[in-house]
Amino acid sequence: ITTEDDSLTLDFVTKSGNLTNVGSRTYLMNGDDKYKMFNLKNREFYFEVDVSNLPCGLNGALYFVEMSEDGGMSAYDGNNAGAKYGTGYCDAQCPHDLKFINGAANVVDWVPSDTDPNAGTGHYGTCCIELDIWEANSISQAYTPHTCSVQGQTQCEGSECGDIDDNNPESRYEGVCDKDGCDLNPYRFGITDFYGPGSDFTIDTTQKIGVLTTFVTADNSDNTDLVSIQRTYYQNNQPISSPEIIIGDTTYNGITDEFCAAERALFNESHNGFKDNGGMKAMGDALDRGVVLVMSLWDDHYADMLWLDSNYPTDEDPATHPGVARGSCSTDSGTPDDVETNSPDSNVVFSNIKWGPIGSTQQ
Repeated sequence: ITTEDDSLTLDFVTKSGNLTNVGSRTYLMNGDDKYKMFNLKNREFYFEVDVSNLPCGLNGALYFVEMSEDGGMSAYDGNNAGAKYGTGYCDAQCPHDLKFINGAANVVDWVPSDTDPNAGTGHYGTCCIELDIWEANSISQAYTPHTCSVQGQTQCEGSECGDIDDNNPESRYEGVCDKDGCDLNPYRFGITDFYGPGSDFTIDTTQKIGVLTTFVTADNSDNTDLVSIQRTYYQNNQPISSPEIIIGDTTYNGITDEFCAAERALFNESHNGFKDNGGMKAMGDALDRGVVLVMSLWDDHYADMLWLDSNYPTDEDPATHPGVARGSCSTDSGTPDDVETNSPDSNVVFSNIKWGPIGSTQQ
C-alpha cells in the first residue's frame, strides 16, 4: 500500500523476505484512533480510479460499511486495539474469516483455508449494512447496496449468518443480511459496450475514471428518506451518464426500490432481501447513523469473481437466463492460483476523493 499526493495504490501480491501478502483492505481514518464517519444521505461522493491493471478475477473495491467509529474498542472489554489496528470490520456477507470479533479471537471451530495459507474461517461471522459504491476490474463494474435487519456491527452464528448449507438451498437467505444486494451492472442488462478496455467502450478502462454517486432523498433535504442512488461517470473531463436500464415499459436511471423489484423479477430471482430488510429507507437510515469508507483489492476463493465479470451461476445459460452474463471473462478465469501466479503485479489506484452537498464536488 503506497500513497502519493491524493492517491492510494493497493498492490495485489507483495513479498517481504519469505513472507507473501495477497490483497489488502484499508480504512479512511479520522486521526489515529477513530475511523472517519460518513453521513451521506442528501450528499454526493466522488473519486477517481485506475483499474487498467486489474484483469479478470480481481476486484478493486471502494465501499461503505456500518462499523463502529472506534472499531468496537469501547463496546468490548477484550478489544484493546480499536480502529488504530483495523478492528471492528463487518459487511453484509457476514464473513467468518475475521480472526478477532467483538474483542475475542475467532478460534472456535477455526478451519484453515484449503487454498489460502493466510486465511480460514471460524464459528462466528460479523454482519452489517454494506454499500458497494464500486466493485470493479478492467472488464466489469457494479454498485450494490446491501441491507440488514440489524443495526451496526453484529456478531452472528449459525443460520443468522446466512451460511451455505448444502442440505438447505434457502440457507443463504435466512441470515440477517441481504447477501445478494440490489446490484446495477449494465452488462447484466445486455449493455455490453459501456465499460471495458479500449476505445470501443463508452468508458475506456485503460484510462482513469471519475465516479460520482449521488444519494437522493424524497424532498432533496436531510430530513426525508433515501429514495435513489444515482451515478455519473467522468472521463477526459466529460460527464458520462449511467446507461438507462429498460425493464418492461419502465426506464430506470439509478437504484430505487422499484428498480430492485423489477430487476429481481427480470432475473427470476425469488428472494428480495433488500426489500425485506427495509430497502432504500434502511440504507438511508444507516447513512444517517454513519458509515466507514473501505478500499480493498482482493481475489475470490469462493466463486473466482465470476459473479462480477463472467457468467454466473455457471450452470445457467445466459441466452435463456437474463442477468447471468455479467462480463466477458471466461468462466474458467479468476481462480486465485491463476491470478496470484500470473498477475501478481496487478494494482488499483484510488485518488481525488471528495464528498459534500449535492452539486459541490464538481464545482
